[in-house]
Amino acid sequence: MEMLASTEFWVALSQIILINIVLSGDNAVVIALACRSLPPQQQKKAIIFGSVGAIVLRVVLTFFAVYLLSLPYLKLIGAALLLWIGVGLLKGDGDDDEMEGHTGLAAAIKTIIIADLVMSLDNVIGVAAAAKGNVPLLVIGLVVSIPLIIFGSQIILKLMDRFPIIVTAGAALLGWVAGEMALTDPSVVGWMETHHFMHNVLPPTGAVLVVAVGLWLAKRAARQAAASRTESAAVDAA
Repeated sequence: MEMLASTEFWVALSQIILINIVLSGDNAVVIALACRSLPPQQQKKAIIFGSVGAIVLRVVLTFFAVYLLSLPYLKLIGAALLLWIGVGLLKGDGDDDEMEGHTGLAAAIKTIIIADLVMSLDNVIGVAAAAKGNVPLLVIGLVVSIPLIIFGSQIILKLMDRFPIIVTAGAALLGWVAGEMALTDPSVVGWMETHHFMHNVLPPTGAVLVVAVGLWLAKRAARQAAASRTESAAVDAA
């Protein structure tokens, strides 16, 4: 109960939920694709059973990630990975590989579990970083956020399309968490304690870096795509 009265607990829980929501858009699409060929009465079963299996595997993976992040240098690597994930989120890197719908309930469930497992590395690293080794917080965050994603996926996707600031905020949060993660790596924690100002510098620097680089790469990709379309139109006209 003392933990529930802590402001840090609620801040970290909010971070876990937001990270899961922002990074699970592709997972929601996969669920829809895997179930689209099933009869309506089987679609709900596929979503529920497939998602439960995926949740169990994701929890196991996240526990491993929490342990691994306690080893020297791995938090620095994890922080760099979070920065890369955040930049990719804004740049528009996706895992939307084409996927066939399945007519069998078992096949659809298998597809949901495997696809979620493969696509959840970013979620696992992000959640493990936000939890900071707090196992009860980790479990509560996953239990609250994953069903929210499953049953509200279409609403979430529409909100993210309508309000892109949600994606930008999620990417900035990943950069912030990356900065916090780097601060607590066993290999540098002693140095960080003697340079306490870094606690106020690294998290916001990570957030700004992710947003700045991600938006710059997104604009560059848009310019390149526009130039490519113009060149193709000119070739067709000739």
